[in-house]
Amino acid sequence: MNYLEFEKPLAEIEGKAEELRAMARSNPEMDVEKEAAALDKKASDLLKDLYRTLTPWRKCQVARHPDRPHCKDYIEALFTEYTPLAGDRNFADDHAVMGGLARFDGKPVMVIGHEKGNDTKSRIERNFGMARPEGYRKAIRLMELADRFGVPIITLVDTPGAYPGKGAEERGQSEAIARSTETCLNVKVPLISVVIGEGGSGGAVAFATANRLAMLEHSIYSVISPEGCASILWKDAEKMREAAEALRLTAQDLNELDICDKIIAEPLGGAHRDKDAAIKSVGGAIRDLLKDLSKMKGKELRDDRRKKYLGLGSKGLAA
Repeated sequence: MNYLEFEKPLAEIEGKAEELRAMARSNPEMDVEKEAAALDKKASDLLKDLYRTLTPWRKCQVARHPDRPHCKDYIEALFTEYTPLAGDRNFADDHAVMGGLARFDGKPVMVIGHEKGNDTKSRIERNFGMARPEGYRKAIRLMELADRFGVPIITLVDTPGAYPGKGAEERGQSEAIARSTETCLNVKVPLISVVIGEGGSGGAVAFATANRLAMLEHSIYSVISPEGCASILWKDAEKMREAAEALRLTAQDLNELDICDKIIAEPLGGAHRDKDAAIKSVGGAIRDLLKDLSKMKGKELRDDRRKKYLGLGSKGLAA
């Protein structure tokens, strides 16, 4: 278990319980189960208390947890007959973005998502989920293909933001993001987006301009990272806690602002503590949202999407 900074007291308790059980395994005559069970209960109560009162900054930490299920995990668990499609037919294939045709509940869909990787080698290969222009152009190609054949699009968002490197800027990063967002607004098929971890900046918007946006309970979605915001506003990245509060980037905040349409419950302690349960919950949410959108067709779907985004912010203005 990789413990987060605020989980250190929990790590100590669970560590002591495991030490007791390890001692009992090496010495069968020792009876430590009563003491270990008491520690388990103490750890369980502490876990509930910690996650009942998560601050926005702690939610950022949970959303970035390296053991959370990633795009690849969701695709392997929820979709069948997945056929990956590579390349933007212009420059290269971006491994930070994966996507292809698949079946969900036996019906054809196009699934696209950011993939961060789960170890050093795969994280470097996937560029930590930070897409380059060719990644967004690949997504455009796949969305247009889905539109042509009339299959729903499901996007899984998990990125700190688009890659800000020199090469990406030279190849038109901002234009590629804008075109991807435009494509999201133009397709005439159901488009569902789920933020499974981080939804960072325009790199997330390019995938998440959907008919329905769902977010896992401890995921985040914002115009900029708290560290980046603190560096700009206060010239001090250490003020990221204050920035996280001000940005209103949690699923609960965004649901109040009508940006997030559905909050998906996570297992106690975050999706990383029970990946199967988290993936199953996401599958159920996608199923419900697809059913909801099945009543609309073609132009109606596109108009619904455009109306949704043109109306953003009106709730805040009214207040």
